[in-house]
Amino acid sequence: MATVLMTLGACSTQGNENQETAANDLDKGQAAIENIMTRTSVRQYKDQPVEQEKIDIMLKAAMAAPTAVNLQPWHFIVITDKQTIGLLSGQQPTNAPLLIAVCGDTDKTTTPDGKMKLPDFWVEDVSAATENLLLAAHALGLGAVWTGVYPAMDRTAEVANVLNCPKNIVPMAVVRIGYPDESPEPKNKFKEENISYNKFGGKKE
Repeated sequence: MATVLMTLGACSTQGNENQETAANDLDKGQAAIENIMTRTSVRQYKDQPVEQEKIDIMLKAAMAAPTAVNLQPWHFIVITDKQTIGLLSGQQPTNAPLLIAVCGDTDKTTTPDGKMKLPDFWVEDVSAATENLLLAAHALGLGAVWTGVYPAMDRTAEVANVLNCPKNIVPMAVVRIGYPDESPEPKNKFKEENISYNKFGGKKE
């Protein structure tokens, strides 16, 4: 009888641990989804620098993005110099204390053994890294906005020139980051008409 009770007690403990694990997983999932759903573009910032610790976290998050054949064809240029920020702002001046130029490295589009060449997949990889960067910024209490560069070739050339990029480093986006001085509401972009099932135009069963 004692053995049976001990076994039942162990099962009960295991069951409680499983429930706690499931609850923790659910909490983490809800926090991640909330971070995605509440992120929005922020364009006005406080006169407050972004700490290096947070910059490091954002860069690590960006480089955790999926990448074809693990080529990691990206390069990040962190910009805090006010003169450079002014040169990159163009027709849209910003008071952001931090810019991060997310670039593609076209020298990293072939596997080391030379057997697989993916010359255009860097765009997808760098886009994923940029989204990770935006989500990390939001999670850290920062505001950010993605300003497009590539494939507008005149803009790409302009940014590359300001940042002294070699030919293999292609600026794809410049992300403006800082402590938000505005609170824009996230847009609800969910639309049923943009969803198909099993084939284009297919309906949910």
